[in-house]
Amino acid sequence: MTTNELQAAPGALGTPGQYSDGSPQDTVQYLECKLILKPDRFTSARVFLEYGELVAQTAKACGVVFINRPLAVKPVFREVVFLDTADFLLYNHAFILRRRIAYEDGFPLPDPEIVFKFRHPDQQLAAQLDVRPQMAGKYRIKFKAEALPLKDQVGGYRLLYSHNVQFFLSQAPESDRTVMGNLARVFPALAALNTVADERVHLVNQTIVEEVLQDLGTLDFGKGVTAAANIAIWRERGTHHTLCGEFAFQAKFRRRDDLHEKAVERCRQFFIALQSAGRDWLSLGTTKTGLVYRLKGNPPQSHE
Repeated sequence: MTTNELQAAPGALGTPGQYSDGSPQDTVQYLECKLILKPDRFTSARVFLEYGELVAQTAKACGVVFINRPLAVKPVFREVVFLDTADFLLYNHAFILRRRIAYEDGFPLPDPEIVFKFRHPDQQLAAQLDVRPQMAGKYRIKFKAEALPLKDQVGGYRLLYSHNVQFFLSQAPESDRTVMGNLARVFPALAALNTVADERVHLVNQTIVEEVLQDLGTLDFGKGVTAAANIAIWRERGTHHTLCGEFAFQAKFRRRDDLHEKAVERCRQFFIALQSAGRDWLSLGTTKTGLVYRLKGNPPQSHE
């Protein structure tokens, strides 16, 4: 990846680089690198530390400083569900609607996090899609460049651009939140979809995902570019069937110019080297979201 691949593209709605109300378009401010891992290795918490050791070894070989956490397994548990129509209208148009509930000391926190995103390989399309919700409550916009391995081979990368908004459910308007007409009023970006107002969204494939997330530490690529690293497993609640694992690290920056080319190149080299070093771990050609959508053997149109 290069810093040019991370720059924000000018828009095509209204004045270039602006949304319809004159607000400047969002720019990419996160770089997140992800590796989807095969589910069969995740039989105990020790696997988290095992992969962490592989990360540390690869980082050292690439000249990347890895500041690891104390060797104690203290994973975070979260519940994740995706919401869509019966025919996957949102996902077929590159939208994702997700609800996530964090747990503390074994008990769910009372205010779920809602994430609405548009994820697409075309950076300009992702940038010009205004994901801001129509609501009085507080929300946060994130625009990420997400690096994934190539779909069919180890040793490269591809980029998806994830333009999303997140907020706590308590901030959203009180209404029937499963009706598409109400959702389109909260998320105007959905208004262009061919749907009827009383159509409803449901749990995708009736699946509740249990996420077990372990922080591993911080990767320092130099020139002020650091990234928090973690590893997680996704499994179906109830059956405990493991869907996949995921290793990810994310760097945040205010402007593209904050990313020194040498640091980005070191990041690229590490990401590719880790694929090679852990090729037996890798599950290519999918995302966590994609796995949930394909559980019942009815694959949607994917933009991922």
